Amino acid sequence: MTTTTARPVLVDDDAAVRTITLNRPHKRNAIDIELRIALAEALESADCDPAVRVIILTGAGPVFCSGGDISTMQRMPAERALDRAHLAQRVIRAIWNTSKPVLAAVEGSAHGAGTALAAACDRVVAASDAKFATTFTNVGLAGDMGTFVSLPTRVGAARARQMLMLPAPISAPEAFQIGLIDAVVEPGQALESARRDARQLAAGPARAYGIIKALLADPGTVNPFELLEREATCQSELFDTDDFAEGIAAFREKRRPDFGAAKGAPA
Repeated sequence: MTTTTARPVLVDDDAAVRTITLNRPHKRNAIDIELRIALAEALESADCDPAVRVIILTGAGPVFCSGGDISTMQRMPAERALDRAHLAQRVIRAIWNTSKPVLAAVEGSAHGAGTALAAACDRVVAASDAKFATTFTNVGLAGDMGTFVSLPTRVGAARARQMLMLPAPISAPEAFQIGLIDAVVEPGQALESARRDARQLAAGPARAYGIIKALLADPGTVNPFELLEREATCQSELFDTDDFAEGIAAFREKRRPDFGAAKGAPA
């Protein structure tokens, strides 16, 4: 086994299985600009490496990913926010573009972009005490990182709508029942279980897996990459709204946001 460390991600190779670990445990693996760039580069590198046949994503410490790093966010013009959104979309494009199976091993919680990141993977293994929540609206945003492709694909449009508008935490057993995740294991065993699955996949027909991913990527109605671009545009426009500014302020002041729409004013 060979291991290289490159913060803010850790990369570990075990034969043909590469494990990429989000490595900001002090921030509950919240995704800032540096992490999204490093994560995209790690995924793209794994895709290009012929020795790698399967990829696993996981988080350092007790949490998979708490979502976007709100402490680094502020109100900004849509043009600037779009550049930020594209950096996040680069991660999802790397997961979808690679012909190699990508697995997520989730311990603790996956909130906001963390849920989207896991849902974008080909297989999600989660500890039984893990929690999922699509918390974008808590700061006045709608969702990104493939949310509007991955969630409806996994749980259906109606349930995705409820998850996004009323983002109550979902337990791992419930997430399994609705199709948000693919396997539930004992706490502390998500990564090892994902590695067992990965070793099985690594021994399988790589080209067939690539065809499976390619054919399932296009539902026949909307090109997911076109929707990804629409998603980024919409999300970036929300970065320059009063609701987003209020959501960020409330987060920093440790209070509930008081969105303008809730008071009957135009959003």
